[in-house]
This record gives sequence, structure tokens and C-alpha cells, in this order.
Amino acid sequence: MRSDRVKKGLERAPHRSLLRALGLTDEELRKPLIGVVNSFNEIVPGHMHLRQVTEAVKAGVRMAGGVPVEFGVIGVCDGIAMNHEGMKYSLVSREIIADSIEIMAQAHAFDALVLVSSCDKITPGMLMAALRLNLPALLVSGGPMLTGSFRGRKVNLISVFEGIGKVKVGEMTEEELAELEACACPTCGSCAGMFTANSMNCLSEALGLALPGNGTVPAVSAERLRLAKRTGAKVVELLRRRITPRKIATEAAFRNAITVDMALGCSTNTVLHLPAIAREAGIKLSLEVFDEISRRTPVLASLIPAGPHSVPELYEAGGIPAVMAELSRAGLLDLSVLTGTGASLKENLSGAEIRNPEVIRPLEKAYRSEGGIAILWGSLAPEGAVVKTSAVVPEMMRHEGPARVFDSEEEAYRAILSGKIQPGDVVVIRYEGPKGGPGMREMLSPTSALIGMGLGASVALITDGRFSGGTQGACIGHVSPEAAEGGPIALVRDGDRIRIDIPARRLDLLVSEEELERRRKSWRPKKKKVSGVLARYARLVTSGAKGAVLEE
Repeated sequence: MRSDRVKKGLERAPHRSLLRALGLTDEELRKPLIGVVNSFNEIVPGHMHLRQVTEAVKAGVRMAGGVPVEFGVIGVCDGIAMNHEGMKYSLVSREIIADSIEIMAQAHAFDALVLVSSCDKITPGMLMAALRLNLPALLVSGGPMLTGSFRGRKVNLISVFEGIGKVKVGEMTEEELAELEACACPTCGSCAGMFTANSMNCLSEALGLALPGNGTVPAVSAERLRLAKRTGAKVVELLRRRITPRKIATEAAFRNAITVDMALGCSTNTVLHLPAIAREAGIKLSLEVFDEISRRTPVLASLIPAGPHSVPELYEAGGIPAVMAELSRAGLLDLSVLTGTGASLKENLSGAEIRNPEVIRPLEKAYRSEGGIAILWGSLAPEGAVVKTSAVVPEMMRHEGPARVFDSEEEAYRAILSGKIQPGDVVVIRYEGPKGGPGMREMLSPTSALIGMGLGASVALITDGRFSGGTQGACIGHVSPEAAEGGPIALVRDGDRIRIDIPARRLDLLVSEEELERRRKSWRPKKKKVSGVLARYARLVTSGAKGAVLEE
């Protein structure tokens, strides 16, 4: 066992003395040490119950003959960090989480890991560490939140963000918004729609690094605790069978996960996270791969924010196994891949079926013939940009309009709320990319304000930053190269015409190359005063088109 390097031999007497100080017995010292990575904290609703989930994991490890050893990592709540300086730290935390798990696992010679996660950057950071270390490992999340109820209709966190815009245009009173905010997030768990947290937890399952049910079993369900126990027990089995993450998360498995991504209309942040995770295993996932898979994958579910159904409803309809079983009917998945159950995907899907054909539609009645995310290229995004097509209304799939240019999220948000954006406009928010932000902030507040003010079917928003999984509308992010790197988005001026053609995968600035060259000669990068972790991040981070990973 790997942990023998701190447990066996004469020279390890001091090490054993310290382990005995933990209360470990001779019998326990003969068993494998399983690191249990707990991202519990008291500020993130998706993590507030993870002590209980972690205790269930530890019970499962003990049942299978291992010794669980818990340690913690940080976690940011994107909703609380939204629309202020705090959001600059969210994506940064992904790398820190991966690094901290690597440090703990290597320093203490754990034999295997169970990763207890829930929200946006924590899950991908943990999976990056799992593939980097390549120790037997599984992830179990805290599960999705239930939807709230507001005057007879289902609501969630995004309803509150959009409510701000409704108040501004007189469609909702401040008293009604206060009532809504009190009931929109009624339980622990990751927010109820197919936002980034639930997207990544579903894709962890599709990738094979989490057990079936991980992405959709509700946070408040007893089944969530049973799943945690099974995960703890299963990782001990994987250790005995020497099944490591890189044997599971192969290129074929990543392509399976992207296929599920497209079928569910997941968050555009998956286009950042999956390449970053794959990179740790030496696998390159280019934007072209995402678009290729999107073009052949139908959308089988219409989930919040693009549609009416919540992630708990997806669970009741059969969950990720039912989605994958349906996709397999069209030959869209590689069923031979090994999974975290220790069995093949084909074996896992035996008996999986759709229980509610409205929540998970059969192939013949798919919501769309192409996937929920598209990659756009053109003169405004030579290296690519990303849009969640499943959340774009038909009339905005093609759009041309004048640019309204802002050099920060705050400037754009003020302009939107003050009524300065008109139907037909294309809002451009730049210097919010990985380097330029720094930190590549999410733009949920501006996009929600547009929706709440009734502009979602007439105004587009383009940024070198990114969007929450809760974003809906013609919102195009990850524009690369970013403004801080001198990309074309840095050269856009108010009134320039911008053409969006999502079916043709085009994003073009309708300005002559001669004029752009003149602008380029006079362009100077905007310098922001940053220090600490943001300064280090800005120096090392790569383009959003490459997953915003750090340079070696």
C-alpha cells in the first residue's frame, strides 16, 4: 500500500507515533488510509450539509475495510460572490483546490481519495486533482437543492436575479421581490437548475468518476447519504482492483461526458472545466471537439434556466443513466468504457429507462436536433467563443446590431438598470477575461437584468468573461483572444455593427481589416492594480479557449 511509506518499518516509528496520536489502533494501521476531502463550510448552501455527507462516506470506507482520514478544502459560493470584486476569486479557487488536494495526498501518502463536493469550481478542482494524482478516487456531491414556491409557481435563485430587472421596469414591487428572495432557495444543496454546479456533478457521473445518481439525487434525500456510503465503500474496492482515474476518464469517456453535456444543455462553464480536467490526464479537448459533438447530439431535456424542469425532476425521470441509455440508442456513446462502479458503462445502463418522457424526451421527440452549447468563430472571436443555444430564443439565433461597449461588468450593469440599452443593441463587456479581469468573472447580474427587463429577445451580450450556468438569452462568452491580450474585442467601438449567426457558428465584427489595423496601432492594454493571488493568476493563466488553465 502507498500509505506503507508512512506506516511500516523501523524508520517510521516517529510517523506511527503521530498516527497513534490520532487514536489509530494497530489494526487500523494495517489497513489502507483513505483521504476524505470535505469542502464543507458555513457560507455555501450547497456545502452546509457536507459534514453529514462526509460522515456517510467515512462509514462506507469503514464498512469496506479502509480507514477514513478527513481533511478540508475551500469553496466559493458563486451566487454570493456575483457582481462584485469577489467573483474575481471564483475561477481562481479551482486551481487552489486542485493544488491543496495534491499537497495533502502526497504529503500524507493516502492510498485513495473520496472527494466530497457540490458547487461550481469545487467539483472541477477536485477532479483535476484526482487525475493529476491518479490515485483510486471517486467524487460524491451534496446534491441539488429543491425548487422554491412563489405564489403558486416554481422559483429558484435565478428568479431573484431576474426580479431586480422586473422591479426596475415596474413588473414587480420591492415587497414582492423581498417575498421571492425569502422562498427561492428553500433547502441546502446546489441551486436547483442545470447551472454550473449541477452540470459538473452530472458530468462527473457521465465521465465515470462518480457513481450513478451523483448529479441528480436531491440534497435532502436519504438516498444521498446511502450514495455517499456506497461511494466510500466503492473506492476501497477500486483500490484493491487498482482501478485509477486515468483508467476511467479516457478520451472516450470525456467524449461521452460532452455528449451528455450537449443533451442536457449544461452550463457553458463546462467548456472551461472539462478541458482543464482532461489536461491533467494528458488529454486535449479542443473547442472543435465540443462543436463536433454538439452538431450530432439532440437536446433531450429542457432544464432550468432554459426550460421548466429542475434537476430533482430529472432524477425522478430516470437521471443521468436514463439520458445515457437514450443517447446509446442512437449510437452516440462508447459503452465499452470502464466506470467508477468497476463495471463498464454498458453494464451500468442495463435496466435504465425514462420514467417521465416530458422531462427526458425520447430521441424521436427531442427538443432540438443539435446540442445545447455551440462554439462560434469569426472576426470578433478568432480563437472561439461559447454560447448556450438551448437558452437562446429562436429570434435571437441570428442577430445584427450596434455595439454598446463597456470596459467592466459594473459599467454595463449600471447602464442596463438605468434603461440605456435599447432593443437591437449588442452589449459588449470586455477586460473581464482570465488575465484582464483578472479571474474571468461570471456575468449573471447583467444577463438576468436584461431578461427581467424584457430585453432577452432583442438584446445580445458578448464578453471575454463568462456566464453563470443560470444565464439565459443570446449571451456569448469566453471570447478569445481576450481584450487584455489585444484580441479584436479590445478594438470594438460604440456603434460598430456586430453580426451573430449561431446556426452558422459565426461571430463577426463588421469593421474593415484596414480600420481594425489602424485601431490596433493606437491600442494600449488597460492595466489594473492587483496583488496577491490575483496578480499571480494573471501572470500564469491561459486563454478561456484553453480552459483558463495555468501555464506550466
